[in-house]
This record gives sequence, structure tokens and C-alpha cells, in this order.
Amino acid sequence: MRVEQISVFLENKAGRLSEVCRILGQADINIRALSLADTTDFGILRLIVNDTAKAKATLKEKGFTVGRTDVVAVEVPDRPGGLAQVLGILEEHEINVEYMYAFVQQSGANAVIIFRFDDLDMAAGKLQEAGVTVLPGEKVYAL
Repeated sequence: MRVEQISVFLENKAGRLSEVCRILGQADINIRALSLADTTDFGILRLIVNDTAKAKATLKEKGFTVGRTDVVAVEVPDRPGGLAQVLGILEEHEINVEYMYAFVQQSGANAVIIFRFDDLDMAAGKLQEAGVTVLPGEKVYAL
């Protein structure tokens, strides 16, 4: 139940994010989810795309530093307290969240939360045991 995510290291200057998006668009790669974190000198763009291998190769070809990481995608009810319920399960099992980001396809349905844990398999297992829907990569890439 792992999802492949790519991380792109960007100089913290105008136009770099636009350049990545343009390159991916020209390669017919669709971005399903993203997160951008920055420091003074650089940013880390985390992406879930419909074709991870092609995106990674295309960006490397254009001179970007790109890494690949496994993450877990979880469906969470899009209502007050939905995320707190999932985080409570993780807290109960002393599972640390390294980082996370989210997206909603349709308001009032389910949100999808992308989690990075130090032990992905254990975290996914505990969430599934508690009745939380953990999405396979193929489903996330096709959203």
C-alpha cells in the first residue's frame, strides 16, 4: 500500500516552480498532489504524479536533482474531526508523522492525506486494522 513520491530540489528563486510544472506538462505528466517546503536557499517540491519514472527521468534530464520516496495515502472523511480521528490512531500506536499534505477532490466526500512515516508498513497496517482506507498507488495516480 505504498505510493511513490518524487522530491525535487529547487533553488529558492522566481520561476523554478513554474519551470518544473511546464516541463512535466510538456511531457504529458499529470500532477496528482504536491507540497512545497522552503528554506532560505532552496525548496523541496514533493509530487505525486501519474508516471513517477517518466517524471523523474524527464526532470533529471533537465538538470534537476530528483529523489524518490515511498509514502502512504489515506482517505479521511472531509468533515470536522476527520483528520483528528486518523491522527488519534497513529498517536495510540506511537507512530510518528514525519510530514504530510492533503487534497480534496470533492467537498464533503473524502480528503486524501499523504503521509510519510519512519515505518510505512507498520503505520499502514495499524490504520487498516482501525478501518481506515489506505489507498494503493495505482488508485492515487489515477485520481
